[in-house]
Amino acid sequence: MKQSIFIRLETLQERYEEIESLLSNKNMIHNQETFCILSREHAQLTKIINCFYQWKKTNKNITDIKVLLDDHEMHNMAQEELKLFQDRLALLETELSLLLLPKDIDDQRSCFIEIHAGTGGHEAAIFAGDLFRMYNRYAEMRHWKVEIITYNEGEQGGYKEITARIIGNGVYGALKFESGGHRVQRVPETESQGRVHTSSCSVAVIPELPEAELSKINLSDLRIDTFRSSGAGGQHVNTTDSAIRITHLPTGIVAECQDERSQHKNKAKALAVLGARIHAAEKEKYQTIKNCTRRNLLGTGDRSDRIRTYNFSQSRITDHRINLTVYRLEETMEGKLDILIKPISQEYQAEQLSNLVNEKN
Repeated sequence: MKQSIFIRLETLQERYEEIESLLSNKNMIHNQETFCILSREHAQLTKIINCFYQWKKTNKNITDIKVLLDDHEMHNMAQEELKLFQDRLALLETELSLLLLPKDIDDQRSCFIEIHAGTGGHEAAIFAGDLFRMYNRYAEMRHWKVEIITYNEGEQGGYKEITARIIGNGVYGALKFESGGHRVQRVPETESQGRVHTSSCSVAVIPELPEAELSKINLSDLRIDTFRSSGAGGQHVNTTDSAIRITHLPTGIVAECQDERSQHKNKAKALAVLGARIHAAEKEKYQTIKNCTRRNLLGTGDRSDRIRTYNFSQSRITDHRINLTVYRLEETMEGKLDILIKPISQEYQAEQLSNLVNEKN
């Protein structure tokens, strides 16, 4: 094990033992806020410290068995035991490295997903509808809730743009690699000569902020406009100015919502989207500076980043970030997205692990 990783684990063990001591103090129960904070930290450290204890025990066993290698009668048995413990130690070191990887606090949050039709006209809008259906099916399989915030339908089906909220534990962590450009190659239904067309859509996945963080937005920096909803929803929606558009003047970031009949509810949803977009823009700026000297699978999150191609004639999907090609397009479009999500998540984890191992003291 690298010395810097060992020192980090020793420090975490000291903190873990300190927390256990504090929590065992009978006076701590009277300070519920501190008690809850320490309990959460204790729970976060328990798995890694237990693994570290096992590593220490296994390392000591290896040291003890090496002494027996000099014993002629015990040599063969000791060698077999040594191999078992060395294999065990290697597994524990890998597990410890994974447990030490930095955690993105946004990963456990719900998210907003925005899909915009790009080049390709009507076919791009139809593909945007296909993508939304794919994500909606995936959410159903994971028992997540989907709420449409705003949309603009295409003239021949699909959406010119659509924004939805996906609610559940760990939604952003699962979908964050979907941000970027998605390209489709297929024969449109309107194509009379059977020619393959190439169209594109852009996807942005943004973590939802807690209400406490939304309060940090200065209301004087906002311009709020109302307008008439243009989608389905009955006579009331189409004849009143219930839709809301909010502009954050310092950044020019805009969010709108027309899904609800209530102007108040639309305003609350639009404000949530706006806060998430501002947070995402700040995070992207930070990541761009941090990762300017090395490859990062999350990229910039920019819609112009082409991340994936869907070739319908060959039933093929290619993820260009990790050179992954699978011939299971129909399954994927029906919501079985783990076929693509798991490999890139594993690749990202491997990249983080490499950075951890190679970092200097």
